[in-house]
Amino acid sequence: MRSDWILDVLADLKTFALSIDLPVLAEQLDDTAIVALAEIASREERMQAQAHGNDRSIGLHSGELGAS
Repeated sequence: MRSDWILDVLADLKTFALSIDLPVLAEQLDDTAIVALAEIASREERMQAQAHGNDRSIGLHSGELGAS
C-alpha cells in the first residue's frame, strides 16, 4: 500500500499554516514530514526483507529468548 500520500497531506498543511501566518507550526510540519519519510523507508525495508525471507538482517526477532 502506498504511504507517501501522507507527505502530500503534510505539505498541504504546511502551505496552509504559512498562509495564515503560523510559521512555527509550518516548521513542525517539516519535522513531521522527516519522521514520516524515515518511517515509510523503514517499513518498506522491512517488507522487502520479509519478502525475501531475510528478517534477521534488519534486527527482527520473535522476542522468545531461552524458550525451550
